[in-house]
Amino acid sequence: MNVLHLRIAYADTDQMGMVYYGNYLTFFERGRAELLRDIGFEYKTIEKRGFYFPVIYAECKYLAPAKYDDVITIETRLTEVTAASTTCSYKVKCDGKLLVTGKTKHPFVNKMMRPVRFPEDIKELIEKHLEK
Repeated sequence: MNVLHLRIAYADTDQMGMVYYGNYLTFFERGRAELLRDIGFEYKTIEKRGFYFPVIYAECKYLAPAKYDDVITIETRLTEVTAASTTCSYKVKCDGKLLVTGKTKHPFVNKMMRPVRFPEDIKELIEKHLEK
């Protein structure tokens, strides 16, 4: 699991002063990038090897809003792996209160955007950090 702390900027909010709903997917991306970096699976390293890790599914459940200047915590976990895809789960909290939950699914693809199996070293790395 990776835990990322972010302060909500004015630009992250909507006219009502709450975080714009679409920004949570950006927050998920930031948490996911940090998790992957923590385990040695950086996007730039994967891309140098000729692979990509796009989002093909995203869900977001909103329970309570974050507001300008709040410090949120994004908890990111690898929760599922197959031969050619993985799933990440997210919890966004503020002062311990659960605000948002979510999930994203990512196939492993080549430069032609065709699904491919994870190379064995990458699959082992992901499986080692899998949380159920």
